[in-house]
Amino acid sequence: MIMKGRAMWQLSISFVVLLFGLIGLAPITGAEDSKDTQALLEALGKSKLTVLDGVRQAAKGGAVPISAKFELEDGKLSLSVYTAGKGLSVPPEQNVLQELSGSPEGEKWTPSVEVFKDVPHVARSSARLTLLALGNHSLSDIIARAQKVQTLGEAAKYMQSVEDKIEAARDVSVGTAAAQT
Repeated sequence: MIMKGRAMWQLSISFVVLLFGLIGLAPITGAEDSKDTQALLEALGKSKLTVLDGVRQAAKGGAVPISAKFELEDGKLSLSVYTAGKGLSVPPEQNVLQELSGSPEGEKWTPSVEVFKDVPHVARSSARLTLLALGNHSLSDIIARAQKVQTLGEAAKYMQSVEDKIEAARDVSVGTAAAQT
């Protein structure tokens, strides 16, 4: 019974980590920001890098990528990779949670670095760090797998309800963990 519960726990964590990997492939959007989504999709054609390229570059500095995405900042395309500076084995409260962000339109990505101090960024980064630490795959692995099975358009449609799916996965995980105790 414990093995079955553990397998369910690992499956639910893998599902949530996969969802976070897909976040890097497509924006989370609602009906109210469809113009922003359209602008982002149009701007993506200017990128000379993929999200996976950014994640791999961010990992070369010793930090562990925990999330990545394309976004528009002040109307300009930006590639952002969130990292855990001290790796996945160091708890979030003792880690350096940061964002590497810059234009993917040039031949070389030269991101600026912002260390998170505000509660919303720290909270989201802490959740992503914890999920990746509990999983068996790196963000690069997850993105590479997702790219094999999803087109960008399919991922964008799928990710519109990602927050509900993540909440459902958390409920499954909490329920499974409670059943083990």
